[in-house]
Amino acid sequence: MMRIKISILFFTLLGVMSSHAQEKKWTLRECVEYALENNITIKQSALNLEASEIDRIDAIGNFLPSLNAQAGNSWNSGLVNDPRTGTNIDQTIRSSSYGGSIGVDIFRGLSNWKRLQRAKINMLLNQYNLGKSKDDIALFVANSYLQVLLNKESLKVIEKQHEITLEQLKRTKDLVDAGVLPQGDLLEIEATSADELTRIVQAENAVLIARVGLAQTLLIKEYESFDIAEQDYLIPSADVLDNSIETIRSRSREARYEVQIAEQNKLLAEKDVEIARAAYYPTLTASFGASTFETGADQVARNASGDVIIDVLGNPVFTGPDPIFDQFSENRSFNYGFSLSVPIFNGFATRNQVKRSKINVKRNAFQLEQAELDLDSNVYQAYLDAKGSAEAYEASEVAVKAQERAYEYAKDRYDVGLTNAFDFSQSKFRLENAQSNAVQAKFDYIFKIKVLELYFGIKIADIKL
Repeated sequence: MMRIKISILFFTLLGVMSSHAQEKKWTLRECVEYALENNITIKQSALNLEASEIDRIDAIGNFLPSLNAQAGNSWNSGLVNDPRTGTNIDQTIRSSSYGGSIGVDIFRGLSNWKRLQRAKINMLLNQYNLGKSKDDIALFVANSYLQVLLNKESLKVIEKQHEITLEQLKRTKDLVDAGVLPQGDLLEIEATSADELTRIVQAENAVLIARVGLAQTLLIKEYESFDIAEQDYLIPSADVLDNSIETIRSRSREARYEVQIAEQNKLLAEKDVEIARAAYYPTLTASFGASTFETGADQVARNASGDVIIDVLGNPVFTGPDPIFDQFSENRSFNYGFSLSVPIFNGFATRNQVKRSKINVKRNAFQLEQAELDLDSNVYQAYLDAKGSAEAYEASEVAVKAQERAYEYAKDRYDVGLTNAFDFSQSKFRLENAQSNAVQAKFDYIFKIKVLELYFGIKIADIKL
């Protein structure tokens, strides 16, 4: 019995937790922040930035000397050469050697310095690419979010009109049953109701598709439970439209990543030319090395005068090997010097690389010019779109008010039998259409104002959503 109670309690808590999880409503800012943290494109751009930092450290490492150490141990048997005396001895000799070396570039045509400069430019380029990715994703998420809101608002308009239709249907049925209105009026209202039900289903599907699309953009797999907060988004301030197109265009060139990315690509190409030219210059390097060795070979015994001690049979007398640290001290050696390499001819490889790099500079110069032209065109288009959407929204509000008055007039006439159901339904349809257009114009205006603000240099994090 106790286990059953515990199981019931567990599943009850699980159901409550699941219910709370499904009740979460995502705000626009939450969606944008979530996308900036989890979007794969942004993560890839961040990895590119990390890789460019490693390239910068590599470039710094080119200025540092190289340090190497080596050690070895070997055994030789038979007639072998004694490394200390240089004589051949028939025995087994163990030898070990140790050494270290340092090498440093003194001059390499300034290529190391140019590579460091290139690495810094590449880091800045990847920072701009990351910023552009964030702006693009944030804007795409905002557009997808507003599309869900638009579809929901459109659905509300149809549902509200359908409620009115149902009331009118009931009233018309009563009047037809009383013989006040003809049967045709009832059929007309019923046809209108059926048409509205069809459009409600279509609008619900549009909401679902938009929600799923936004969830996929955010990489959220729980499509069924995902939903957004239905808060009232007021019309944003249009202060940005108070600026001239030239002011906005000038600000966009300073703030937008498109031109900055193209500028950094051109600088990278110019550095590649300088790096390629460095191959024309001589290379001067310096090196220093130290080594020593010890051996386990028996040593020939010598007297105080340095003469070899001979035994009674006339053979030299051998003693054990010298202490290892004594051998390290006695056998040490040093080497140092400079190396100069002068390029004379390498099959036109250097010259052709310089030419290819120069062509790449011209290509990136054209891309920079094209980026500036595209930005100017986009800014101008965004400015016109924002102004046009503002005017369209104002016109849609006027149209709604006019259609509301026309609908009330048609309703009053229909109520007293001065107009038929078809004319009344047409008036109602025009009102619904005006309201739907106003909703669409509102969200279109909000989005296009945000686009223009981005071009004006307002970062996505500072834009009021």
